[in-house]
Formats: sequence, structure tokens, C-alpha cells
Amino acid sequence: MSEEKEKKAENELEEIFKSGGITAGSGDAAIHCLSIVGQIEGHYALGEGQKATKYEHLIPLLVSIEESEDVKGLLVILNTMGGDVEAGLALAELIASMQKPTVTLVLGGGHSIGVPLAVAGKRSFIVPSATMTIHPVRINGTVLGAPQTYRYFHDMQERIVSFVCRHATVTKEKLEELMMRPDMIATDVGSIIDGKEAVACGLIDEVGGLDAALGALHQMINGKTV
Repeated sequence: MSEEKEKKAENELEEIFKSGGITAGSGDAAIHCLSIVGQIEGHYALGEGQKATKYEHLIPLLVSIEESEDVKGLLVILNTMGGDVEAGLALAELIASMQKPTVTLVLGGGHSIGVPLAVAGKRSFIVPSATMTIHPVRINGTVLGAPQTYRYFHDMQERIVSFVCRHATVTKEKLEELMMRPDMIATDVGSIIDGKEAVACGLIDEVGGLDAALGALHQMINGKTV
């Protein structure tokens, strides 16, 4: 391997290590692949040993992708257990508001606040073996038993439901039914659905893997309807 190729490989590895993403291809076919894995870290740092996606790193990265003349589209690959609600929703809003072609692909899991992220792209895919956990808003730590607390939970859940319904074809009634199902999760209410179920209920656009996601993204880049 030449010195130039070695340097390029080192830069790519450093980019993946820092941001969980990399720009692939060149010219009019260049896309940025961004991975959201583990737990989404928000206002509080997670403990050592926990795989985390730091939202404060992704916010400026998404802005730079949107402004970059070299990047033509964004592929977001998800395998997340969820995490900080406000951080996850903030990232989902950023992705949804991008003008560039965006495609999301759920591998493994798109759980909890990962659901809004999964539907944030202009086109969404999920592999058959992946699952998505849908449940009401939860919070860790001290909870005050006051009307304001319950109103906060309700309002936050309404924002999440509203976002998901705006960016997917699932109805509000169906989504809330999945959220409040009492007989599927042993220690909680909610639902765990696989890839085919996610498409059938209108949460995700299509069952498919990397080839389908990349194909849809390149079609959008080339100005074709998908």
C-alpha cells in the first residue's frame, strides 16, 4: 500500500472513531454513512463500559453534511437501545429537516427514542430480523409526584407521537395502541415489533437491507422518485 493510501485509510479510521461515520464514494455519488449505536447520550455522561452515541458530536456533523458540496446524501444506520429523550428527538428533528436526500436503515434494533430517528429520513428501511420497542416516555432518577410532572410526561409523549406520525404513515391511534399494550413486555407496557410488523403498521417504509437503502438513496440523489 502506498503512503498516500495508508494516510487516507488512517484518516478514514479516525473519522469513524470520532463520529461513527464516514463519507463513501466520490463526485456525484458521494454519501455520508452515519451510525447511531448503543445508547444515545444526552445531558448526562453515561458510565464507562457503555456504548454511546454522543448527540453533541452529531449535531455539528449533521450541519456540516447539509452544507457540504461534496456530500450528496446521508445514510443513517441504526442499532440503538434508545437513551436520552430530548437528545434523540433533537437529532431526529435535525435529520428530518435536512434538504439533502436521507435514508435510514434499522439493523438489530431501533428502540425507544430510536423510533423517531428511524422514521426521520425521507425513506426508511428495516431488515427482517431487526426489532423496534415502542413504549411510553420513562425517566430515571427522582420523580416528584406533582401534576406538573405528569403533564411533562404527557406533553413529551405527545411531541414524540406527533413527530413519528408526521414522518411515517402509522396512525396516532395505532401508535398509542402499540405504546400502551400491557401483555408483551414483562416489566413494562409497550410492544416489540419486528421488521415486517413495523412495515405492516406503517412505521417503516420498507423491509430491506443495505442494498435497498443505498439504491433508494442514489435514486433520490439522481432526482428519481422512490
